[in-house]
Amino acid sequence: MRALILSDIHGNLEALTAVLEAAGSYDELWNLGDLVGYGGAPNQVIETIHPLAALSVRGNHDRVCGGLTSALGFNPAARAAALWTHKELSPANLAWLNAIPQGPLQPALDGVSCVHGSPLDEDQYILSVRDAWAPLQQMTTAITFFGHTHIQGGFAQNGSEWHEVHPRYRSRKDAESWRLELPPGTRHLINPGSVGQPRDYDWRAAFALYDAEARCVTFRRVPYDLTTSQGRILMAGLPERLAARLREGR
Repeated sequence: MRALILSDIHGNLEALTAVLEAAGSYDELWNLGDLVGYGGAPNQVIETIHPLAALSVRGNHDRVCGGLTSALGFNPAARAAALWTHKELSPANLAWLNAIPQGPLQPALDGVSCVHGSPLDEDQYILSVRDAWAPLQQMTTAITFFGHTHIQGGFAQNGSEWHEVHPRYRSRKDAESWRLELPPGTRHLINPGSVGQPRDYDWRAAFALYDAEARCVTFRRVPYDLTTSQGRILMAGLPERLAARLREGR
């Protein structure tokens, strides 16, 4: 089994297109949530992912953009994007978005779960070893793929040893990959990073490929048509900051 794992696409069609072109062959696509919000192509992103995803977990922006919960907890830029997205979505896409289940979900593969935030709380950010401690102890599978933070990497436990996972790349310009082995007996929280709005100071679209037989995860970064993606945001009348931050990767 080889799974393509995507998270936090956030309405960025250009980044999603680049990722799908770069991914190569895979058996299943797992979507970890936040398909929409921030970006200017919510319908196109949903219509691309819907037929491809074997598994989809809802994200907090999916929930708010779908009108299931209020946008009042969002900052002004995120709230403006959520309200615009809700109006922009077609009835069919809105209905599909609102039907996406809450995680954790388990694909047809032993020992793996998929969530948006934490396996203990879908809205919790896992940003440090301290945040990861309880989920790693209590999650029901050895490997959990999560998103929400927009930061590629993760956390690992091997007995009494704990450490953070940080992919190491040489540049922030070209397509690159970094491989992580998953030895038997270890537990991992793995974040593929954000396809559409990275926040780890690397503007390139982030994703991951999980090879169950080889017991490894390959983290990937690929450049995409940033100018067109920024133009969609500005043409939609969304806050300029949402376009500018794509170049900054934060």
